[in-house]
Amino acid sequence: MTDQRFATAVIVGKPNVGKSSLLNALMGQKLALVSDKPQATRAPVIGILTTNDTQLMLVDEPGLLDPTYLLQRAMRAAAVAWVRRADMILYLHPAGGSNPPPLKTLIPELSEITQPIAMVRTKTDRCGKSRKSRSRPRPDVPEFPVCAERLTGLAPLVEWCRSHAPVRPFRYDVDDLSVQPQRFFVTELVREAAFERLGQELPYSLAVEVDEFREGSDPLYIRATLYTERESQKRMVIGKQGRTIRALGSDARRKIEEFLGQRVYLDLWVKTLAKWRSKPHAVARFGFREEIGGQI
Repeated sequence: MTDQRFATAVIVGKPNVGKSSLLNALMGQKLALVSDKPQATRAPVIGILTTNDTQLMLVDEPGLLDPTYLLQRAMRAAAVAWVRRADMILYLHPAGGSNPPPLKTLIPELSEITQPIAMVRTKTDRCGKSRKSRSRPRPDVPEFPVCAERLTGLAPLVEWCRSHAPVRPFRYDVDDLSVQPQRFFVTELVREAAFERLGQELPYSLAVEVDEFREGSDPLYIRATLYTERESQKRMVIGKQGRTIRALGSDARRKIEEFLGQRVYLDLWVKTLAKWRSKPHAVARFGFREEIGGQI
């Protein structure tokens, strides 16, 4: 029997460098929301990739940014915590343009980074050949040019991960795609629809909570609430005569049906939770309880 390998690989980088797109491409299925707006990923998204003798827990991290309010500090704390316990790091930076800064400068909270690091140069379809061959900032760090949209360059990256994965038993069933519940992905798909439908800043002030998930019903009944920080934002999300929330709900329902593979009745409500992004109890309620409890 071939020895099994298992490793946790975190996908890190600045906002909007293609982390979620890479996770989806590696998984061959959409797990993480994707948006042209930066910093759409809020909580880490986990995919379980099993290929032959190797199982990888892939963790799509929030972008490493300088936080300005409590939610962002919690997001950064979650990202750093995953880096601490990872077996390897996939450090993403767009191809072309300037060389990426040393990873240590993005995570000064860590005294040292000892795990193997792979430099993943993303969005190779957006730069010419002459711009792809810039010198590497660290010759000892292997570099992998990839294009998540075209699914190119993925196999060498997966093989590098395999070669650095410790020999140890799989932790999950070979058919598992994630360790996160369906409710989590429902909230992410509603948030993705909000990023597509709403203005530039409004989606960042939204939180989504699934109130009811009626398994066994056909269509599957899901009731969820979108929380805004101000009453004026609530009115914008609802829209004139409810047009915006209906359109947003229709978009989200299609995404959820595609993800779950079944018909869905999505019942969306909008409420105000004043300044929730800066209140510890609210930030903890929406998924960052551990980070609020002393790590930020």
